[in-house]
Amino acid sequence: MAAATSSSTYLAIGRKTLNPAPSVATAATSVSFPATQHPCLVAASADRRRAVAAKVSSPSVIGTAMPSLDFETSVFKKEKVSLAGHEEYIVRGGRDLFPLLPEAFKGIKQIGVIGWGSQGPAQAQNLRDSLVEAKSDIVVKIGLRKGSKSFEEARAAGFTEESGTLGDIWETVSNSDLVLLLISDSAQADNYEKIFSHMKPNSILGLSHGFLLGHLQSLGFDFPKSISVIAVCPKGMGPSVRRLYVQGKEINGAGINASFAVHQDVDGRATDVALGWSVALGSPFTFATTLEQEYRSDIFGERGILLGAVHGMVEALFRRYTEQGMDEDSAYKNTVESITGIISKTISKKGMLEVYNSLTEEGKKQFIEAYSAAYYPCMDILYECYEDVSSGSEIRSVVLAGRRFYEKEGLPAFPMGKIDQTRMWKVGERVRSTRPQGDLGPLHPFTAGVYVALMMAQVRSHIQKGNSVSLHAG
Repeated sequence: MAAATSSSTYLAIGRKTLNPAPSVATAATSVSFPATQHPCLVAASADRRRAVAAKVSSPSVIGTAMPSLDFETSVFKKEKVSLAGHEEYIVRGGRDLFPLLPEAFKGIKQIGVIGWGSQGPAQAQNLRDSLVEAKSDIVVKIGLRKGSKSFEEARAAGFTEESGTLGDIWETVSNSDLVLLLISDSAQADNYEKIFSHMKPNSILGLSHGFLLGHLQSLGFDFPKSISVIAVCPKGMGPSVRRLYVQGKEINGAGINASFAVHQDVDGRATDVALGWSVALGSPFTFATTLEQEYRSDIFGERGILLGAVHGMVEALFRRYTEQGMDEDSAYKNTVESITGIISKTISKKGMLEVYNSLTEEGKKQFIEAYSAAYYPCMDILYECYEDVSSGSEIRSVVLAGRRFYEKEGLPAFPMGKIDQTRMWKVGERVRSTRPQGDLGPLHPFTAGVYVALMMAQVRSHIQKGNSVSLHAG
């Protein structure tokens, strides 16, 4: 595909460079977000929501019906909510529900938390503290590899061998009624057979990511039929799960929202156990999903907004701006710093439409030009990413990449390289070293238009593929 000229509108996402979109000179004079009423958007008037008249073609899209996500619980109160015109069911959390935890966890004497990475410390401490408040005698025990450096960190958090709350991974798995597998994706891929073999019949495997299901499906395997399989997936990193839980001691219900899934239920307890787990983590809202939906959405999201697409986008915009004559420091500020600073903060607090409303009239025209040029090319790339995830190709790639980190079968270790070796990131080192404290960077209208187009294309791709709206609102 021909490279775009220095004066053209172009995007580079991952390995692809796209031809410029046709002129948007005849576009509507007010911005809109195509064909979706996403809950993250600030309410907009009808004229702002009508389609931008960009002369670009939409990728061929066949919508997939959303699966029914209704569930039954005998312990917690279920509520029906409407998100973007789709009805879903949720359970509201809150510390006032902690007295219900012994009933939700009926039959469970020990919860084994396997791993001490991002989620492990937060989930173990939240569960322990919630069960103490509920006056439950359920033991929360950390299971780690022999010789792991994480033993000291776990002890510092109050888990000890003497109290029976810290021990070897395999002994912990064997003696736990609920096993929360919070080790890395690659470690799950390498150790799932041994983990399954150590689990008691009728015990419950808990996951916070559906990766293992995707890996098993790619191999033509499934979970053992003798165990239940559930998931609770907090919509934030582990440190935030813990920090907001602690904050919730003063503000009832403060915490990170979570999705839950019941993939396999051997004795009818799985739904209540999963909901109890989420409530104990401090989730203000817990919404239903499927394990398959969760891993596809999560891995796809990482390849889009969180990692791959944004990296490709800022590299391309940095190149565009410098080729048009902008100095390198300003180009970095108007791409990376603009997105990670003022744009993200505005979206987080006031929604995407506020980004547009904050611009001057000339800035709004540049936003529309960028948004209109970027939206459908982003859809094309994101659909390709989604298909790689749903087909299992991306999961196989992740497993192989993880195995290259260590010496194995006579092959030397070959860890991944870092992304900070490009010219843009070298400039970034200089810019960040002199950045005033609290500086959120400039609100560059063209950058904002491309970024919002990418976000909306990802949301639209999720929904067109049959994923629940709450996965994007979480």
